Amino acid sequence: MEQKKPLNEQEKVIEIKGLYKSFGNYHVLRGVDLDLYKRENLVVLGKSGTGKSVLIKIIVGLLTPDQGEVKVLNQVVDEITYKELLALRLKVGFSFQNSALYDSMTVKENLIFPLIRNQKNLTKAEINSAVEEMLDAVGLLQTINQMPSELSGGQRKRIGIARTLILRPEIMLYDEPTAGLDPITCLEINSLINEVQERFHTSSIIITHDLTCAKAVGNRVAMLLDGKFERQGSFEDVFNTSDERVKPFYDYNFIQ
Repeated sequence: MEQKKPLNEQEKVIEIKGLYKSFGNYHVLRGVDLDLYKRENLVVLGKSGTGKSVLIKIIVGLLTPDQGEVKVLNQVVDEITYKELLALRLKVGFSFQNSALYDSMTVKENLIFPLIRNQKNLTKAEINSAVEEMLDAVGLLQTINQMPSELSGGQRKRIGIARTLILRPEIMLYDEPTAGLDPITCLEINSLINEVQERFHTSSIIITHDLTCAKAVGNRVAMLLDGKFERQGSFEDVFNTSDERVKPFYDYNFIQ
């Protein structure tokens, strides 16, 4: 599979410096430094329990770091007011691993919900137009009146992404976007992530264990090892190493 190319963009939308986070005697993050650039897809790799989810929660202000600084869209997350934090979160979309759709709502109602909650001045026509645009963007306009239970896993994942996009976030956070999907559907989701980047000019962090996904969507890859991002760069740069901690992630005969 062709490796996605790095970007030359230098404007940072997320800046993380010297981040530490512990839970009791368990040191999860040990001096994390990481930047996300404008319109970049950054893949974050790491074994389960290495702190990937903790990092995301700190980025959106759900957890406070013990030490260090997180700046999102030029705002230091743990220094702004709660009202400012809520406004900032509207600019950061989160695509959940399980899609997080409301089973009692139709696809259309699922997409309308965040709009009426956060953009109360929209007309009915504007809401309907936004819903149809997002469903068309993920290739599922025909499902508009269906219930989530009628959809496949891949379709649910796409609808979840559409619902996140409907608020037009500047930053997208994807949590294991291809987990539990068959290989063909994984390729479709990878393509969609790239399409979202191109069409909506998003900057994205993609948390994944799927190396095919990492290679397909990541302009850059960062591997979390022992609480730090010790390896960052292109897919090939990260995995072209004799580091024994990296080798378990990668089987060249499988990925190429």
